[in-house]
Amino acid sequence: MANGLRQPNSEHQPLLERHRELLALNASLANLRDTVDGVSRTPQGGLLAFTGSGGLGKTTLVAQARARAGALGFTVLSGMGGETEHELAFRVVRQLMQPTLAAMDETTRRELLGSWYDIVATALGLEAAGTAPVPDPTGVRDGLDWVMTRLTMKKGPVVLLLDDLQWADAESLGWLASFAPRTADLPLLIIAAYRPDELPPEAASFRSLFEGHGNRPYALAPLTAVAVARIIRHELGDGAEDAFCDECWTVTGGSPFETVELAIRLGENGLKGTQEELPAMRGLASAVKGPGLLDQLRRLGTTTVRFAWAAAVLGTSISPELAATIAVIGSEQAAVATEQLRGRRILAKAAGPDGGLEFVHPLIATTIYRDIPPHLRVGLHNAAAVAVRAAGLGPTAAARHLLEVPAEGNAEAVACLREAAREYLRAGAPEAARRVLSRALQEPPLLDERAELLNELASSTFLIDPASTVNHLRDALAEPEVAPELHASIVYRLTQALAHTDQMAEAAAVAEQEARQTPNARVRLRMQADHFVWSMFRADEPDSPVRSRRLTKLARQLPGRGLEERYILGLRAWDALVRGEPRRTVLGTAEEALRDGMSWTDENRGFEVPVSVALVFMYCDQPHRAEELFSRGIAECVAKGWRGSHLALGNTLSGYIRYRRGSLAEAEDLVRDGLRIAEKVEGAVPALWFAVGILIQTLLARGRTTDARTLADAYHYGEVAPNAVIYPDPHAVYSELLLAEGRHADAERVLTTLGDRLEARAWRNPAWCPWQSNLAYAVAPTAPDRAVRLARDAVKRARDFGAASAIGQALHTEAEVTGGTAALDVYAEAVDQLQRSPAAYQLARALVGHGAALSRSDRVQEAADRLYQGLECAVHCGAEALATRARDELSAAGLRPLPLRYAQTDTLSAQERRAAEMTALGKPVAVVAKELRRTEQGVRQLLSLVYRKVGTDAAGLARALETFPRQRS
Repeated sequence: MANGLRQPNSEHQPLLERHRELLALNASLANLRDTVDGVSRTPQGGLLAFTGSGGLGKTTLVAQARARAGALGFTVLSGMGGETEHELAFRVVRQLMQPTLAAMDETTRRELLGSWYDIVATALGLEAAGTAPVPDPTGVRDGLDWVMTRLTMKKGPVVLLLDDLQWADAESLGWLASFAPRTADLPLLIIAAYRPDELPPEAASFRSLFEGHGNRPYALAPLTAVAVARIIRHELGDGAEDAFCDECWTVTGGSPFETVELAIRLGENGLKGTQEELPAMRGLASAVKGPGLLDQLRRLGTTTVRFAWAAAVLGTSISPELAATIAVIGSEQAAVATEQLRGRRILAKAAGPDGGLEFVHPLIATTIYRDIPPHLRVGLHNAAAVAVRAAGLGPTAAARHLLEVPAEGNAEAVACLREAAREYLRAGAPEAARRVLSRALQEPPLLDERAELLNELASSTFLIDPASTVNHLRDALAEPEVAPELHASIVYRLTQALAHTDQMAEAAAVAEQEARQTPNARVRLRMQADHFVWSMFRADEPDSPVRSRRLTKLARQLPGRGLEERYILGLRAWDALVRGEPRRTVLGTAEEALRDGMSWTDENRGFEVPVSVALVFMYCDQPHRAEELFSRGIAECVAKGWRGSHLALGNTLSGYIRYRRGSLAEAEDLVRDGLRIAEKVEGAVPALWFAVGILIQTLLARGRTTDARTLADAYHYGEVAPNAVIYPDPHAVYSELLLAEGRHADAERVLTTLGDRLEARAWRNPAWCPWQSNLAYAVAPTAPDRAVRLARDAVKRARDFGAASAIGQALHTEAEVTGGTAALDVYAEAVDQLQRSPAAYQLARALVGHGAALSRSDRVQEAADRLYQGLECAVHCGAEALATRARDELSAAGLRPLPLRYAQTDTLSAQERRAAEMTALGKPVAVVAKELRRTEQGVRQLLSLVYRKVGTDAAGLARALETFPRQRS
């Protein structure tokens, strides 16, 4: 067997009635060539599938593909499914990639895989570092994508040959389905062969991919009587009679496999193909498969039968030594049995140097395996588990046999199954881990191991079935004796599982109860932190002010030395933010929490608190610091292979930081990437809601209201909401969509309900949720006085908090709903505040609004300056609709837009740097303007560009001046 694929059962037999399939194969291979008639071209990959029931010649076509691809100089990688081996996770993937990787020396292999090595090593059967983290399934799939892409670029063109995929493991099928579309951009052809009626339910994505493209797959039909006659005469000579050949077609049903096997047996027995030989032909035909094959096998003797049974239990890759051990026969007896089975065309020598065996056809293997008496089959699997483990083939290879053995309280079996589960989790195959741990639980384990095993089982189901995780953890806690550390770990995981299933109240209650009961001070503090986390992040918290006071009191008592204490401080910073406490208090507490850093990938703590602390800086007008923390956290997740909901939320919220800075195009790209990842991950519901809301907000800022509505409808956004706190608040975002559509009354209803809820929680910071400003816009057409009161209250709250972006945005709303000349000074202050903030898009809105108001007051020159600045800022932000409005306002005032003066850049210009340095030293704007020979307005504009890049705090500015490269004059 070469690279895992069966070889054709008779290479000298002609391939008949497969003209259509061979043309498709040749065309697909031709597309991989980089030159045609001496002319260079870009190779084109693709997908090709052959389907049909067993014996119709799929394997022979795959063998033809191997030969033709090899003749063209292409690299061929191959794998195949096994009927008794489909529970071995990533088995087919290993067959595809492992031989090539194993042939490399360690240095070359590690250079090829790079940072992906430890993430994909276990899945590929390579040796990972002893401290390698447990990656999530999405990270492993991404890593396998990387490996196959690198192999293709290094060794391309590449042809992947995949046979018997109806028996492939679910993990390999899942990876194939997600990776296969990449063939459009790679010199890579995937050729798959499978029985469509036997594909498992988990192959739905694979099936839709291969069966949703034009004339793929090619369904094979039985041979006609003419083709069968040609095969028979090819073996027996032209003298074979028509009636004899017709009867051969009848008994084989046109199956290529049965026809070829029958022809070979006819030749070996010296038949000529006459009518008198029909009884002998029928006897030989019955021996090809089914009862006749079994009768033939039994005539070979008990020893050979046991060897054949052992081979069938082992599956597709058969070691003669292992088969002999399982059959309990000596090496000489095994050699005799091997020769007998090869002589009867039951077994064949596999290609390759290892001297292994394989069944001539899977139909033969299936027939023999299913004929083993059930009690003997169990005994053979049990013996196989022991022999495989003793041979050093690993716990997963042994565990797949234990799955076929009834439970009998075997401690060694439990240990093997648990070890296999750990390997599966390191391979990113939690479903496989669940299978073996469920089996271990049935064994059963020793009483003092039961809680630990249930905890492991819960770990395996956490990403794929959180509801089962809850049940397993509750069962673990119900065990009579659980070690304190294990008990605390179980409770922590239980709170997370409850939160992931939208049972936030129950998660908070479980943590609070544990905090009261535990005698361990460190565990108590950790449980208190968990209680505060799930209380704060549940949308229906009943008494938020009381919880907030308790958190504040506890935080005051903590010096912040240990991680548990710093988590409490981080929660206190977030709570102070949403309540609208002074910005200085919020930032000071956040910095205390980050004194020694916070890991995003601590499996016993989650990443809710580190993410919240990072976002504190964004809301406090320090996006540079927030981005720095997010970059660090995302890199940590990626390095550990956590590329599921963690990465989805990381990318999404990174996009939100860009949105708040006004980099709308960049924000849209990041959030769409986060949404794409979230959609691929099972159970990533919160990440999905974050992404949809932020994307809607970004689309609205860019003026694409129709796109935002389409997105909202696709996800029923605004109709339902999870019980977790999502930001930006879904109701606030939906109200913005309603306002953009002119549905003021609907927006008012949504915002009134939202305001009542947030007021009850004392969450009053307009930087976090500007519901008052939105409500002011909603009621302005019908209740202008109320709109002004709402806006002014929002301004007061923003001033109490102290972030320039929040103050400027609230002032802009006040100016908009006030209108007339009375609004001009408010507009001016809004612009002044926003120029000192990183909120470029909000600045653009305020500039255009101010310019429009000045124009309507006949102050055309001042209006022109504001509108030009607003247009330039809107263009740089990617706010197309706002830019159009600015141009329209300029046109209405009889003005034409000037060429844009500033380009976006990731560096600080010399003027920006000098302005920032002098401002950081405390020099007034008038002094800076004089030294730089600019107007005060020009200096403010320079500073607004700086603040958008680095934030407004002195420490952040100092860091930025060190890290941002100087721009050449």
